[in-house]
Amino acid sequence: MTSDRRKVPGISVYPRGARWAYLVEGPPHPLTGDRVRRYRGGFSSFEEAWQEALQAKRRIDHGSVAHARRIRVDAFLEEWLEATKPSLKASTYSGYRNIAEYYVNPTLGQRWLSDVSVQTLNAFYRHLLEQGRCRSDTNSRMYEYWLSRQTERGGLGPLPSEIAAAAGTSKEAARAAAMRFRRGRIPLDTPKGLSTKSVKNVHGLLRRALGDAVAWEYLLSNPAVHAVLPRVRASRAVQRQAPWTIEQLGRWLLVALDDRYHGLWALAATTGMRRSELAGIRRSLLNLDQGVLILEDTRVVVDGRAEDSDGKTAAGRRLISLDDFTISLLTQYLAKIDAEAEAFELPPHEFLAVGLEGRRLHPDTLTRRFNRLVDRAGVPRIRLHDVRHTYATLAMNAGADPKVLSDRIGHANTSITLQVYAHRSTGLDRPMAEHMSRLIAAATEAARAE
Repeated sequence: MTSDRRKVPGISVYPRGARWAYLVEGPPHPLTGDRVRRYRGGFSSFEEAWQEALQAKRRIDHGSVAHARRIRVDAFLEEWLEATKPSLKASTYSGYRNIAEYYVNPTLGQRWLSDVSVQTLNAFYRHLLEQGRCRSDTNSRMYEYWLSRQTERGGLGPLPSEIAAAAGTSKEAARAAAMRFRRGRIPLDTPKGLSTKSVKNVHGLLRRALGDAVAWEYLLSNPAVHAVLPRVRASRAVQRQAPWTIEQLGRWLLVALDDRYHGLWALAATTGMRRSELAGIRRSLLNLDQGVLILEDTRVVVDGRAEDSDGKTAAGRRLISLDDFTISLLTQYLAKIDAEAEAFELPPHEFLAVGLEGRRLHPDTLTRRFNRLVDRAGVPRIRLHDVRHTYATLAMNAGADPKVLSDRIGHANTSITLQVYAHRSTGLDRPMAEHMSRLIAAATEAARAE
């Protein structure tokens, strides 16, 4: 080894047992004055350690991390989640934590962060797509337990407290599940693999988290930037629930208008509002005289708890017009809840979605109430969110302008509206088909006459 190598400022190479190691020092930090030091060992020779040390020193001098920090993936994600929590919506933070806990950590959690490569992520995404559904399905567990004891208590099945204890859920969730099961609403078989959208959600988390890992000097580069998401054949795509026809919507609404929350159901049917928007409507933003409603606040479910939020996207905060039919029903609804508040000496209601006791409704309460109304009406079972799809589909079939519809239902742009709903509008191409066939037939006859 030459003397000039021993005299390079900031680099020390020395033996550690049978191996070699280096220590590299960089310039002082511009704010604290502390020197940046990076150590790495395990090299087989002085020359190997020296060359790596030179590269590390060069990166430090140019403001880059010398080498990746040794930290496990699960430990890094936990640190990252806590660091980013103040900047995230509660629902976003909960979603990220669930992705880390149920999808990333079971497979990658114990790997060193620096060992996660593009090839690692490519294989990981394929694994998720084929057999990555490892998240516990509490609804299926509750159903299996309920089904095993369905004949008890005169056919009523086990007590909600027993279901909750067996499935690890709350008593309230178990009670609601038992009611669903008795009405024939049983969980469907789920595939072993995640949907393409779910895999993309996992990728979105990793790309953001690993990007911060680079900024925090834990990694040299972000492998998620170049990872390839697997493509699924269209035959495996998850099909949306078919929306109601206009006749089925009318049959459901006829039953729903006898419900205590008929004003909310009218809004769902005539505006395509999301459940979170229905649960978060403020009376101060409703102007029945002018026939408009401003949608700003939402009420979402985060880990089973109802929490206020500020909307899904900026497009979700919007002003919508109300028709005479909806205005009439809302007038009756407001008079009803005001009369209840006066009778029970409750404080003034700031929100539309309130119960008899004056407390705001949990969004899941709306879903359970909706499901009972669907069963009572005898129409095909769809989700509450599918009333939104029904409204948008019927509007497209009626010839609504896609831009106006996009603004009304709160899509970020018109392309989303067209992508989601244009293919549902069946039969609208018949006039075009007949017109084009007449042209083609006439050209064929003209050619035959020549």
